Amino acid sequence: MDKNNSIAYYHLPGLFEFYELYKLFIPLFYNHREYFYDWCQIGSVYGAPSDCIWGGGRIENCDADASDVLNLMREYNISARLTFSNSLITKELLDDAKCNNLCRLFSENTANANGIIVHSDLLLQYIKEKYPNLYAVSSTTKVITDSNALINELSNDDFSYVVPDFRFNKSFDLLGQLPLNLRKKAEFLCNECCYYGCNSRKACYESVSRKILGESDNFVCSTPNAGNTYSFSGAMNNPGFIGINDITSVYLPMGYINFKIEGRSLGSALILEFLLYYMVKPEYQIHVREHIYLDNMLDLF
Repeated sequence: MDKNNSIAYYHLPGLFEFYELYKLFIPLFYNHREYFYDWCQIGSVYGAPSDCIWGGGRIENCDADASDVLNLMREYNISARLTFSNSLITKELLDDAKCNNLCRLFSENTANANGIIVHSDLLLQYIKEKYPNLYAVSSTTKVITDSNALINELSNDDFSYVVPDFRFNKSFDLLGQLPLNLRKKAEFLCNECCYYGCNSRKACYESVSRKILGESDNFVCSTPNAGNTYSFSGAMNNPGFIGINDITSVYLPMGYINFKIEGRSLGSALILEFLLYYMVKPEYQIHVREHIYLDNMLDLF
């Protein structure tokens, strides 16, 4: 394995949503590295506070203070990403005070670059012009399923990273043909639980965008598992699932180093299970659980 391809960078969910969890987990990660796999690092933490009309992908429900969130990321030199992937941005919405204030705050961090996860081309151009210090990530909410379109997206210099649709995760004929510079931009969604054959994924994301804007929406998902809640065990059976053995034995040797964990709309207990599985050595998982649970005085029932 090439030394430069030996580290997996995880992009973790819930920058605002799971701030209280990360206040405990991130110091543990850096102060007790013996607990964690030496082949992984935290690449970024992503999310958005409640009531951001530029938001997308999920409807947020969190009230963590943006300055507190940013200070935590700065303390450990972690990139923070604002999830502003609403697909229905109009020119009038670009003046939104809350979203602009967040971009202004996050673009002031000069020690480590912060980013924005974006769907709208209109918003992308606005961010480039007004907040050039923020790097851009192409959102998986675009649901790009054509190989040539994905290559074009990866080749777009406006994007530092691109999150492909999870159904490209095992397209090794395509992935094996990409040049190394594009491989390093690809950020795979590891633990998606959505039905693999879903034809409504783009409509689902557009529905979320409308709801965030306060518009009425009648979208109803008709896929076979539409009524099921998220389960990690279910995600592990998904054909697109990427596990730790896949990362170390397949993706890293190929030069793919970026891996996104989903879960902003889930509970912190399940997010912790993701962190344990992907980052913590099995013999130390109980140590991390005890640290998190005892500090949180968690009641499960």
